[in-house]
Amino acid sequence: MTDRKGFILWFTGLSGSGKSTLAQYLTPILIERGCNVEVLDGDEVRENLSKGLGFSKEDRDTNIRRIGYVARLLSRNGACAITAAISPYTSIRDEIRAATEATFVEVYVEAPLEVVEERDTKGLYKKARAGEIKNFTGISDPYEAPENPEVTVHTGDESIEESAEKVIEFLAGAGLLPN
Repeated sequence: MTDRKGFILWFTGLSGSGKSTLAQYLTPILIERGCNVEVLDGDEVRENLSKGLGFSKEDRDTNIRRIGYVARLLSRNGACAITAAISPYTSIRDEIRAATEATFVEVYVEAPLEVVEERDTKGLYKKARAGEIKNFTGISDPYEAPENPEVTVHTGDESIEESAEKVIEFLAGAGLLPN
């Protein structure tokens, strides 16, 4: 067992808001600061742990619970578990927070719908607007923005460096980064 204090860095936001990009950008910075980091990317988890799940509310909740479970295991063993999944529902994010012994840091990766639609390299928003994708978060399914996240980044008008600095400043101020 490690004496290093683990924590969960939970990124939430619309598809295309920059969750995965920010997670990947922060990873080497946190490693350099002495953290053991694992990133649980929503798309990768869905492919490897949640294959076969659809996008109904129940399936989304199951997927997020699985991500939360793995993040809890990592954090209790001293890792910084970074999650980068839409996690659209407040109740499930709150459930994960309540079940976590380690510090849970919710980061709202906010970007306006028009910005994420412009960034949409996979054409998902276009398909959702055309009715080809059902239950698409932000279009035909709700996204419940966090009311009191520990950190909010505005990726529509901040550089990745500015967004990352907000996260690092919070983590340092909360005593979560090794000296």
